[in-house]
Order: sequence, then C-alpha cells, then structure tokens
Amino acid sequence: MKNLLSLSFLLLTAFGWSQTAENYFDQAMKKSSAGNTKGAIADYNKAIKLKPDFVVAYLNRGIEKIKINDLQGALTDVNKTLEMHDDNTYAYTTRANIYYKMQDYKAALKDCNVAIKFNSGDYITYNLRGLTYIHLEDKKNACSDFAKAEQLGSQSATKNLKMFCK
Repeated sequence: MKNLLSLSFLLLTAFGWSQTAENYFDQAMKKSSAGNTKGAIADYNKAIKLKPDFVVAYLNRGIEKIKINDLQGALTDVNKTLEMHDDNTYAYTTRANIYYKMQDYKAALKDCNVAIKFNSGDYITYNLRGLTYIHLEDKKNACSDFAKAEQLGSQSATKNLKMFCK
C-alpha cells in the first residue's frame, strides 16, 4: 500500500510538473525581456519541440537569433513562420531586416513591399525600406519613405530625413 501511494505521488508530481509548449513560450518571453537571449532561444526550442506548428515561437526565436547575429538561423526560423502563415506582416518585416543585415538589399526591398501591402501603417517597415533604398542609391524613394514613416510617428525616420534627405 505504501509503495502504491509513493508511485501515485510520483506520477502525480511528474504530470503536475510537466511543461506545455505555452509554458516554455511564456518563459522564453520573460527571458527575452530580461535580456537573456540564449535562455529565451532554449525555451523557444522546447516550445517548438512540443508543438512543431507554433508559428509565433518560430518568429520570436528568429528575432532572438538576430540579437546574437545568427542571421542564417534567424532566416530559417522566419522562413518557417512564413511557410505556415504567408500573410504575417511582421514576419515579412523581420525577414526584410535580416536581408538588410545580410546586405541583400533587393530581397529586403521585396519583403518590405509585401509587408507594406499588408499593413500600410507600419512606420518601421517604411523606415527600413527607406534605408534599403539608400543602399540601392535611390534617394528619392528613400526620402519619400522616411517622410511617410515620420508622418506615422517614427523618430528614427526624422533622424534619417535629416541625415540623408538634406
């Protein structure tokens, strides 16, 4: 009887302590907010292992990988996000940012255009597209995008207007 109670307690404890994908996701978000990028990635890995179709976990893990300059890993995660949800505006902007950091400005421009098509009110994407245009030596379109981003509330765009559009 004592062994049966001990076994029951162990089983209840084991199941009571098991973590869900959502629990790992929440922990990853907290670690990310605290600046623990590697810890966040580890928890996103666990969330994805438990729930392979966890779209937001892939996207967030990709964003964390950008922070540690694992651009190829970030690109893989964001591509997976878009494979599962091809209308995710934030994923297009994130991938555009990755391409920008990789100096693939044509790919960055393409993704910025898609993101703006889905959400024309996102000043982050307009500002990023403006920076991309600068690298593609298209000052006219760059300044137009910086002006639009500034109109939408971007302080970075205001600085970019002053720097590039004198």
